[in-house]
Amino acid sequence: MTELMTLKEVANYLRVTKKTIHRLLERRVIPAMKVGRQWRFDRNSIEVWLRLSSANRAANILVIDDDETICSLFKDTLEGTGHTVTTVSESSKGLELVKDSDFDLVFLDLKMPEMDGAELFRQARVAKPKLPVTIITGYPDSDLMTRALTYGPFGVMSKPFRRSDILTAVSTYLHYGMAAR
Repeated sequence: MTELMTLKEVANYLRVTKKTIHRLLERRVIPAMKVGRQWRFDRNSIEVWLRLSSANRAANILVIDDDETICSLFKDTLEGTGHTVTTVSESSKGLELVKDSDFDLVFLDLKMPEMDGAELFRQARVAKPKLPVTIITGYPDSDLMTRALTYGPFGVMSKPFRRSDILTAVSTYLHYGMAAR
């Protein structure tokens, strides 16, 4: 049975704003259909679109998280769509990789031992000011998040998240971020 979602539902599902969905509709890149005067989105078509969008352009992605389960989730999800994924569980190693390598996108845990994610983000910004960073956290309202915001803009993924959230974050970056770099 086909499951149709409203514009608001697909925006929530993809964890983007309704305005972003409207932009995708204007560019005719997201699968949708009109039912009467309203847009509707088939969940299965959205899943296929996410996979294909991510696979169209391969990115070199760094994931810095002390939770091996999170690292494995990113690696399994993204390498399956053609991306190159490097994972590290130590902040210092992550910072070293940021400085010494060329990544298209970094996913960074906010709460880390040794050096917290806010400080790591600050040092990464100094080393590579234009490097896109998405902070992954279970503490979006924390003092660490507030501190990280003072160092510049970044994306946010709140834990817990699904594979589709990872694909959406990368697809969104590939659609909008790479063109801006």
